[in-house]
Amino acid sequence: MYPDPDRKRRFGLIDFLLIAMVLGGVAYVWHRVSDVLAYKWNWSYLPGVLFRQTEGGWYEPNLLLEGFLTTIRLSLWAMLIASLLGVVLGVMASRRRLLPRLTTTAYVGLIRNIPPLVFVFVFYFFVSSQVIPALGVDSWARDLSPGMERVVGVLAGPPNLLENFLAGVLSLAMFEAAYIAVIVRAGIEAVPEAQVEAARSLGLSGLQTFRLVVLPQAFRKVTPPLANQFIMLVKDSSIVSLISVQELTFTGTEIAVSSQRRFETYIVVAVLYFLLCFGLSRLFARLERRQQRSGPG
Repeated sequence: MYPDPDRKRRFGLIDFLLIAMVLGGVAYVWHRVSDVLAYKWNWSYLPGVLFRQTEGGWYEPNLLLEGFLTTIRLSLWAMLIASLLGVVLGVMASRRRLLPRLTTTAYVGLIRNIPPLVFVFVFYFFVSSQVIPALGVDSWARDLSPGMERVVGVLAGPPNLLENFLAGVLSLAMFEAAYIAVIVRAGIEAVPEAQVEAARSLGLSGLQTFRLVVLPQAFRKVTPPLANQFIMLVKDSSIVSLISVQELTFTGTEIAVSSQRRFETYIVVAVLYFLLCFGLSRLFARLERRQQRSGPG
């Protein structure tokens, strides 16, 4: 018999022991860093890199929080584009026609067998550095009105860094789309053939069967792996720091070098990544529970 997922959990002895082991490990690492390495901790610089005070006396995000916000923007836009492209490729991979399946197989095989770092460099230096300037993005960003500058700043960060931001978004999206395509294809193929035949016996066309019967069930099945892929994308976004996208890892590295506070800086960077990924994992877990209560998959 499986445990009831809705039953309230209680704090038990095993939970206490696990927490004690984690705290003991943290204390041991702290001791090694403080005593054995003779490292002097100094957190006094931290508020200054998180917030800065404006002329009006208000506080606004400084370098580290700006990088954190850029990571959020980068992940959201990359996941949106990757989801759209991945769904299209996943649907193509599930078709019986040879050309769509070969196209998806070639794309997925190429992307999945190239290290992400190499792919980002190839995409940036051979594709993005030529295509995006040819589209006139930089000149368009320079001629923005003050109102549009604020809009672009909220959606994509500083307009003067828009080219690098777009390059990072597109490279991440193309890389992650290959994995999403495989997930979507698996979800479509997991729908029982009997339901497809039942829909056709009711007079539904092939497109109606796919849209009304197959896709809803497929998306229900692929929600957990898609959620995991989104969290992986947030962590993979640190790769684009190597093409000068000023996200969390990039700004953290600059602060660590300039302040000589490497341990403190990277601990804060790790905490920010953890808060973002943990928050997303709880959000997706709640979404999955709601799907389970709404009906069978």
